[in-house]
Amino acid sequence: MFNDTVAFAGQSGNGRQYVDGLELSDPDLFWDRDAILRWLQVRGSEQEQLFAAARSAREKVYGRRVVVRGLIEVTNLCRVNCQFCPMRRDNTKQNTIFQLTTEQILEVVAEIKAVGINVVFFQAGEVGKTTRLIGDVIPEIQARFGNPVELLLCLGNKTDTEFEFLKKQGATSYILKHETSDPDLNERMRESSFEERMRCLRTLVGLGFKVGTGAIVGLPGQSIESLANDLELARDLGAHMVSGSPFIPAPDTPLAGYPAGDVELTLNFIAIARLMNPSWLIPSVSALERRQGGGQLSGLAAGANVLTVNFTPPVEQEKYLIYGRDRYVVRNDHVTEIVRQAGLERAQSVFAA
Repeated sequence: MFNDTVAFAGQSGNGRQYVDGLELSDPDLFWDRDAILRWLQVRGSEQEQLFAAARSAREKVYGRRVVVRGLIEVTNLCRVNCQFCPMRRDNTKQNTIFQLTTEQILEVVAEIKAVGINVVFFQAGEVGKTTRLIGDVIPEIQARFGNPVELLLCLGNKTDTEFEFLKKQGATSYILKHETSDPDLNERMRESSFEERMRCLRTLVGLGFKVGTGAIVGLPGQSIESLANDLELARDLGAHMVSGSPFIPAPDTPLAGYPAGDVELTLNFIAIARLMNPSWLIPSVSALERRQGGGQLSGLAAGANVLTVNFTPPVEQEKYLIYGRDRYVVRNDHVTEIVRQAGLERAQSVFAA
């Protein structure tokens, strides 16, 4: 456990040059804006201290548990035209479109349940049809589990009525990443309204969902100040889950030729998030592994406490081009191994009901 006093180069907004390690998890004492900006940029021994503090904060809340989710990618059809995503609307004609049937979904759910995972995580491109497809199958999934199960959705923007329907059907939690808190950059990158995204996030919180948001680290045109805003946005929103994912320049997108996001900066983002709110669920995402071998293990070392196993049928996985055809697909044995290497243990949902 990290207990030493951490050197702070230059005064933070609260006037301190040194911050006691026991205060790192208290945002009123330490995580003001100047501190966030400073610690986002640390490397070397200071970064090691930051990560150690994040692990200590995680352990105080979650012990040695790493929540494991079971992912089902439902469809690669999307109505949004994000510049960073190969499944963008402009690529629809050249992509091979798929949509899982109810029968396929239930077959995959059985696989997830069989390995002891009770977080069923639905992800899809943003299209209206997923509301009814997923909403209608949720009660059957609950019945088949028989035990507490978390129904986690990541289906993009919906209307208030659609969110209400999904909640009534039994959906537990919802991830809607804001991607970047810079409104102008957000609208350039997503070609969609930032304010509408925020409206959806506020609606989800108001309806009682366990809500996740997150940022892409390293988008072209993004600033360090913007990343600090991302963390403050998640805090002020009242989110329950927060992610940081390094930008992956994917083929067949307008951003294909840009440099990838910095892994070390992403890890700092994760560690600061953990210290700002030790109760957040923070994933170590597959993009970290895609960017750097051992990247997800590094995410756990920086304070993350969630891993996601991909259970999408293999023939459809090849069509879900979230980072291109050579994305890293996380398997169950990979998760088991890196959890072991981290000295942690696999765990079930903290939100299941």
